[in-house]
Amino acid sequence: MLKRHGIRRGDRVAIYMPVSPLAVAAMLACARIGAVHTVVFAGFSAESLAGRINDAKCKVVITFNQGLRGGRVVELKKIVDEAVKHCPTVQHVLVAHRTDNKVHMGHRDIPLEQEMAKEDPVCVPESMDSEDMLFLLYTSGSTGTPKGLVHTQAGYLLYAALTHRLVFDYRPGDVFGCVADIGWITGHSYVVYGPLCNGATSVLFESTPVYPDAGRYWEMVQRLKINQFYGAPTAVRLLLKYGDSWVKKYDRSSLRTLGSVGEPINLEAWEWLHKVVGDSKCTLVDTWWQTETGGICIAPRPSEEGAEILPGMAMRPFFGIVPVLMDEKGKVMEGGNVSGALCLSQAWPGMARTIYGDHKRFMEAYFKPYPGHYFTGDGAYRTEGGYYQITGRMDDVINISGHRLGTAEIEDAMANHPAVPETAVIGYPHDIKGEVAFAFIVLKDNTGDTDAVLKELRSAVATKIAKYAVPDQILVVKRLPKTRSGKVMRRLLRKIITGRTQDLGDTTTLEDPSVIMEILSAYQKYKDKQAASK
Repeated sequence: MLKRHGIRRGDRVAIYMPVSPLAVAAMLACARIGAVHTVVFAGFSAESLAGRINDAKCKVVITFNQGLRGGRVVELKKIVDEAVKHCPTVQHVLVAHRTDNKVHMGHRDIPLEQEMAKEDPVCVPESMDSEDMLFLLYTSGSTGTPKGLVHTQAGYLLYAALTHRLVFDYRPGDVFGCVADIGWITGHSYVVYGPLCNGATSVLFESTPVYPDAGRYWEMVQRLKINQFYGAPTAVRLLLKYGDSWVKKYDRSSLRTLGSVGEPINLEAWEWLHKVVGDSKCTLVDTWWQTETGGICIAPRPSEEGAEILPGMAMRPFFGIVPVLMDEKGKVMEGGNVSGALCLSQAWPGMARTIYGDHKRFMEAYFKPYPGHYFTGDGAYRTEGGYYQITGRMDDVINISGHRLGTAEIEDAMANHPAVPETAVIGYPHDIKGEVAFAFIVLKDNTGDTDAVLKELRSAVATKIAKYAVPDQILVVKRLPKTRSGKVMRRLLRKIITGRTQDLGDTTTLEDPSVIMEILSAYQKYKDKQAASK
């Protein structure tokens, strides 16, 4: 059908669809005919969608009439209509149907199922070169517009398949449950390409972890007898707030491997996942990788049979991954018990080849900071035993009185408090110390004495790291500003604190933009209270 509508080898196709069998079929249809798919997460705004379509010069957009997520209806077709007004390269919009509701169909809109029914079910696959483009996936840098990372045919597929099999101990006949959205690299590599290349049964999860209730993941594990469960720490921290009974209600005995992805997992979330969800019987792999790497680079498995796994640590580089830590002067750091900038010193099959249409930016972002190395943008700590622990983005590093400190370390120290499910720490200027830490914390609903908790938090940070690491200010908020994939947008918090709220930059990836006003007013009350007490 794509061919009939003018799509040829090398043409770009935008897919704006939630997790669904048809979305996966759309990705694979592109791959089969040598077209390049760019999946745009179905929560992005019309403006973000248009920006990606135009950067990739897509000829076709594939979407649904509507989407369903967590009991809400999402007007996907309306968003696409709005976007393509600004997209001169788009010739057709293929519209699939997730609901029975009618939507406006214009001159370039084509009802997908109807047209597809007319086609021959056999389509000869295109013969591709190993380095031809397979897909584009847009990701945000710390600055500027999203960059379209290019992944190629053979290396990407090999790497996704191999890591899927070995990191998760996939065996023939297993049911693999990765609850990521296909709009992110995790969905590409571990919902679609890796599992399917290995002949696995892959679960498509369309909902949210708490709809219709907080037992949703575990009900699904029981019903589908899932063997590997791969999800994000942010979801674990959310579910942890709801207590253990939602988990224990369901039979999770089919599970062998639990995986964590997207950000460093804090100790409390790791322990809960291991002990409560996995009954202390499952292997828990905390996986470190990026959109840029194509697949998992550092994880506790594969390893020798029964080798130790340390909580909250990615630990072991995958085959062919050669990490090095760099100091501030760009020198390689040797030995254990050291922290530095995490770089990879050897190419690997899954790595992105370029940024679409901007190879210069690709070289500058990843290869210029430490010549001869790929710079990940992350900081890491190497233990005496040679294991790696990711300490967080280098751009989330603060410098207090000359001490370098990853905000993730302070967050970790505070997140271990039973009353605190979530924290975000940012640095802000201080006239004496240069920079100090400002902490935003979410408290559990039944928290009694807030002041006592704050005191305990300060003492926890002092005990776990050092007195200098104790946040200068702690603000209690209802929730944190997060992207839809669960990453906390710390730059927004920074802007609120430094009073630069008229320039918030791109907020289209926020799950709920109203959170900004909520935090602003909490901060204002906090400042008023401080002024009054002075």
